[in-house]
Amino acid sequence: MNYDDVIFGRRSIRGYKPDPVPRQLIEEIVALASRAPSSMNTQPWHFFVVSGEPLDRIRAGNTERTLAGVPDSREFRTSGAYEGDHRKRQVEIAVQLFQAMGIERDDKERRQDWVLRGFRQFDAPVSVVVTYDKALEGSDIAPFDAGAVTNALVNAAWSKGLGCVVNSQGIMQSPVVREHAKVPDDQVIMICVAMGYPDDTFPANAVVSTRRPVEEVATFVGFD
Repeated sequence: MNYDDVIFGRRSIRGYKPDPVPRQLIEEIVALASRAPSSMNTQPWHFFVVSGEPLDRIRAGNTERTLAGVPDSREFRTSGAYEGDHRKRQVEIAVQLFQAMGIERDDKERRQDWVLRGFRQFDAPVSVVVTYDKALEGSDIAPFDAGAVTNALVNAAWSKGLGCVVNSQGIMQSPVVREHAKVPDDQVIMICVAMGYPDDTFPANAVVSTRRPVEEVATFVGFD
C-alpha cells in the first residue's frame, strides 16, 4: 500500500478472525511504528504484546471485575465525560455501530455484551499494551509521544494486512493487565490496541467514521 491507501483505507476493527498472528509480523509492525516522532528522540514508549493464555486471563479478569462493580483503575488521567460537539461525535459513531450490529436501543443484554467486548479486548488474538516510562509521569509530552507511536502502530498494522482498534476499556482494570502482561513498576499503562486479522463478516467492521473537513479543522494564517 502507499501512504494514502493506508490513511484513507484504515478503519477501526472490532471483530477478528481467531487465526494467530505470527510474532515476526508483529515485530515488523513494531519496527515501523517505532519510527514515530518523539520529543528530542526520547522514545519513552514500550509495547507489551500479549496473546494466548495470558490474554485470556486479562479478558477474564477485566470482565469479572467490571461485572462485580470494581471501579476502574486507569493509570493515565482522563478528562471526564465528553460534552458538546465531542459528545455528539461520540454518539454518532455509537449509533452507526449499533445499527450495523442490529442492536436495538432497548436491548440491554446485547448493549451490555457490546460494552464487555471492549473489556475482552474485542476477542482479538493479540493485544498490545502501550506504556511510557514512569520517570516521565506527570509530563505532558510523554503521553503525546505515546499517542504518536500508537497512531503509527495501527497504521503500520493496516499496511501489513492486520486490523486494530485503540481501546481504553481493555486497560481500565490495570492490576489485571499489569499482572498478566508482565508490566513492571517503572512503566505507566497508557492504552491498549486490539490487533488481528479482520473478520469481514463482522458487520461493525464495515463502519467508517466520518471526519471533519479541512476548512473546519485548519486555520490558515499568512497565506494569500
